[in-house]
Amino acid sequence: MDIYQIIKRPLRTEKGVADSENKNAFHFEVDFKANKIQIKEAVEKCFNVKVKDVRTLIKKGKIKRVRFKLGKTGDWKKAIVTLKEGSTIDLGY
Repeated sequence: MDIYQIIKRPLRTEKGVADSENKNAFHFEVDFKANKIQIKEAVEKCFNVKVKDVRTLIKKGKIKRVRFKLGKTGDWKKAIVTLKEGSTIDLGY
């Protein structure tokens, strides 16, 4: 799998911005099939940083109503990447 297909986008949420400032951890939406090792390598190559830890979780999709029928948004995978001391990523927060 290509490293540019593994990381889909950075997540800009209140919790993600707070983690990046306080804990040096960044939140990303990643490919559903990617494992922690692939995510670590992709972040290190894309942003030229050293990764300390990777935590992943699967977010379930929400049930939404569309007119008179119920639909469901897709499930997606989130990765929280903690960087080593001295490394940082400038995402424009």
